[in-house]
Amino acid sequence: MKYKRAMDHESTTTYDLQLPGFRFHPTEEELLNFYLHAFVFGKKLRGDIIGFLDVYKHHPTHLPGMAKIGEREWYFFVPRERKRGSGGRPNRTTENGFWKATGSDRKILSLSDPKKMLLGLRKTLVFYEGRAPCGRKTDWIMNEYRLPDDTSSQLAKEIVLCKIYRKATSLKVLEQKREVQMEDEINTYPIITSMESMIPFCNQFEEKAELLISNNNNGIMLPNEREGLTELHVPKLSMEYWDQESFWTLDNLTPFLPMC
Repeated sequence: MKYKRAMDHESTTTYDLQLPGFRFHPTEEELLNFYLHAFVFGKKLRGDIIGFLDVYKHHPTHLPGMAKIGEREWYFFVPRERKRGSGGRPNRTTENGFWKATGSDRKILSLSDPKKMLLGLRKTLVFYEGRAPCGRKTDWIMNEYRLPDDTSSQLAKEIVLCKIYRKATSLKVLEQKREVQMEDEINTYPIITSMESMIPFCNQFEEKAELLISNNNNGIMLPNEREGLTELHVPKLSMEYWDQESFWTLDNLTPFLPMC
């Protein structure tokens, strides 16, 4: 198998990392010069901290649960597969999107070495949902670390170390999103500040009611103006058939006298 040695190396190092207060925040120099270099050359590590996974077969939201350690940053050893017919570029397409590189590769130099020895390179990628080139940009970021091309091990060209995290949203951006949301709510539900502003607001409901009545299945049509209403004729009865006693008249009405 292509990565059999790398997989065997991972399976032989089992270690319980459930230590209170333990945090894993390695520097870029430590990721390249210690973890990736040891993995590529088959050196055994004391702890099985970084797992081996093909991240391009999974959605970024599923990766935190597959990492062996990490709270806001997750690390994986990833096979670097080649895409056929595209000049040998790595295939970074997933089932639901793709990882797009941003900018050029950055050289990582040793800070502890006075000669500033080249340790490796870092490529930054952003995850897009959908298919290229019409994808939707997300806040998932991946830093891909690889050893220099002149490394003696063949696995150096086939294995990379990836750091995956979500881009933090600044407070200013959150406030801007909240302001846009509030403007949308105000436009949807206008605030009535006076009786004059209620007139167009009420007319909207009146027009909708007339439209609903006109579109009724029974075919009921009501006119929009009162002048068009048909006069209601009530049959008139003769007073000679009226035999009900009146309950009050001007003769028996007692005037109200104010008290002095």
